[in-house]
Amino acid sequence: MNILTIAAVSLRRMVGDRIALFFMVLLPVIVILVIGTVVQGQSGFRIGLVAGEGRLAGELTQSLDRAETLVISRFTGENEATDALRRNEIDAVLLVPANLDGALASGGSVEFPLLVTSSAGSGQGAWSAVASVITDHASAVQAAGFAARQTGQPFEALLPMARSLDATTPQVLVRSEVVGSAGEVLPPGFGYSAPTMLVFFVFINAMALGAVLIQTRDLGIHARIMAGPVRSRDVVLGETLSYLVLALLQSALIIGVGSLLFGVSWGDPLAAAALTITWALVGAGAGMLSGTVFRTPDQASAIGPAVGIGAGMLGGCTWPLEIVPPAVRIAGHATPHAWAVDAWTAILSRSSGLSGILGPLAILVAFASLFLGVAVLRMRRSLFA
Repeated sequence: MNILTIAAVSLRRMVGDRIALFFMVLLPVIVILVIGTVVQGQSGFRIGLVAGEGRLAGELTQSLDRAETLVISRFTGENEATDALRRNEIDAVLLVPANLDGALASGGSVEFPLLVTSSAGSGQGAWSAVASVITDHASAVQAAGFAARQTGQPFEALLPMARSLDATTPQVLVRSEVVGSAGEVLPPGFGYSAPTMLVFFVFINAMALGAVLIQTRDLGIHARIMAGPVRSRDVVLGETLSYLVLALLQSALIIGVGSLLFGVSWGDPLAAAALTITWALVGAGAGMLSGTVFRTPDQASAIGPAVGIGAGMLGGCTWPLEIVPPAVRIAGHATPHAWAVDAWTAILSRSSGLSGILGPLAILVAFASLFLGVAVLRMRRSLFA
């Protein structure tokens, strides 16, 4: 009972600070929304279209609109489209010739200029996607033109027949498949921001709330507690339990908000629960360590979050470690954050269960044991000082 009472008193002091509540409740939700919106996965190549006039040009535009790999934005002129390209608002500009209908009806050749910037890494991919749509659309037009030249019948009369035959003709398709990169990063959008912000803010807030433990010590609350029939072990366990409960509550809040507001899927329930509880233990250890290492509440409130932010950035909470140099990736795994993100990646991107994250969980347990062990030793020493 002493342990629960001490934990309850510490929790009331922690949540009684409105500024702390903002950082624990509102700020994580805001950051999840912002980062989740920014890193939404691109649904296709962004193509600026300057369309020509005529029936065939309109039909080509419709085919481009229906292409799953393209996101079409229409522009009235080339200058407007190229300005958008320079601002990186689009990946390429497709210019549909003004005389498209006449050239195709007469059997002439037609070129479609595709404008890209020299720094556009997606230019080649955009060219392939656009060329595929144009080639598919042009096959029936070329067949109708050939038949018109051979039979002397009007091109317009043969085009519907060519299209009907094209729809029933077997096609040879090339399918591309990316090998070796699937499942190495978290899903884009809120599937990325929600789990990484859970890792990020649970640790930061625990470090900042080390100030509460320092205030409790400085106010002599621990000394008064120890004057009664309370063992030092009960005080240590009670304080640890308060940090653990708070970390679990914040984790539950982020998971609930991610699921209900942003539609985040948290993968296998058992694996997700095990990882959440283990990370809460890491956070509790970090909070206790902060409260025993720093000398004043101001130090814990200022330096603690800064250490947490740096570790979170280095550990892949703000950007995937797959995009950084190998040396930075290795350094990132000196923090517990990288192992937690690795475990979430396995759960959310590779559909791993509990057995698939046992390695990262073991390392996180080691971090939690280290933090809690050092904190407990220092706190017990202060209780008997």
